[in-house]
Amino acid sequence: MEIELWWLLVLPLFFGLGWLAARIDIRHLVSESRVLPRSYFAGLNFLLNEQPDRAIESFIEATRSDPQTTELQFALGNLFRRRGETDRAIQIHQALVKREDIKPELRLNARLELGQDYLKAGLLDRAEEVFVGLRNTALDMAALHHLLDIYQQEKEWAKAIEIARALPPDESHRAQKDIAQFLCELATHALAQSRFGDARPLLEDALATHRKCVRALVLMGDLHAAEQQWELAIEQWQRVEQQNPVYLALVAGRLADAYRKLGRERQGITLLKSYLERHTSLDLLDVVFKEELDTEGPAGALALVRDELRRNPTLLGLDKLLEAQMQTLPPESRTDSDLMKGIIHAHTRRVARYRCDTCGFKARQFHWRCPACGGWETYPPKRTEEFDLTP
Repeated sequence: MEIELWWLLVLPLFFGLGWLAARIDIRHLVSESRVLPRSYFAGLNFLLNEQPDRAIESFIEATRSDPQTTELQFALGNLFRRRGETDRAIQIHQALVKREDIKPELRLNARLELGQDYLKAGLLDRAEEVFVGLRNTALDMAALHHLLDIYQQEKEWAKAIEIARALPPDESHRAQKDIAQFLCELATHALAQSRFGDARPLLEDALATHRKCVRALVLMGDLHAAEQQWELAIEQWQRVEQQNPVYLALVAGRLADAYRKLGRERQGITLLKSYLERHTSLDLLDVVFKEELDTEGPAGALALVRDELRRNPTLLGLDKLLEAQMQTLPPESRTDSDLMKGIIHAHTRRVARYRCDTCGFKARQFHWRCPACGGWETYPPKRTEEFDLTP
């Protein structure tokens, strides 16, 4: 291949430009390194040697000798907050907020970090004040989410509803679900105080906001039951099957009691048995077992549990089977059965827990809101043993 003459002229020029650019970069790095205090490099060295405490002290010294290192101050404040040293984080971010020589956007970020420090320290009133002050700024979205978290912790449900409704349309689906739960919290409080007139519009609003809110249906049935309108209560509780049959276990006992009040106890048990056939549930089995034991005696309860065990073999079901069998035996023959039941019952305690679908947190008690991750309706009334059952 022939070499063009102009290549010979251009190649030296390219080499010269590259050499010049390298020299400029090196000079820039050298000048920057001279500006940075020695304590900054000492801190980096301590970090590399896995000495975080000494590194922090070096970085603090760097910020004292050069107050202009705002990025380093932000990093230190976040590090202190993650380590649980919220008082030191607060001091750093308060100093940044008070500085007059930083850009407005950096001061806004410092205010946001300060609010998070207060939140981590449990100073919710101070955190709320900071985040309210950040409303309608460039950090409005972050302020909304933090305020929503604060109001849920403080159980200020009316304020939580106001903040959730201010979220943008792209978060409206999650917001609707949360708003319905906030309304249910207010309705629960009203029902506890027998303020039925206040509870009804709250529950209607919850269903209008999130039509699949099972909790609102349950509470609406409770409202009718409190007013002794048993037929209306039954109608609301039966709608749970269409919304989410997993929650039928929550209304099973209520349904049985309502049918009992109407003098149609057998009809109620038949309905619950049909639910159990269509929707396997250990909690539902427990309710139907007790109802069958009261109405048909040990023989009927034993037949019920035996059939259910054939369909879905579980330790909890076996525990119920032994309980029913023991009641059919004479007292002198129950010694071995008592021993067997005690062993089975000890094992069932490990699998008789509820589990959050989001974070996996387990507890013996059902919660509408997960105590660990704070998710609403992520904690179904479904025992951990049931997750292994095939449909």
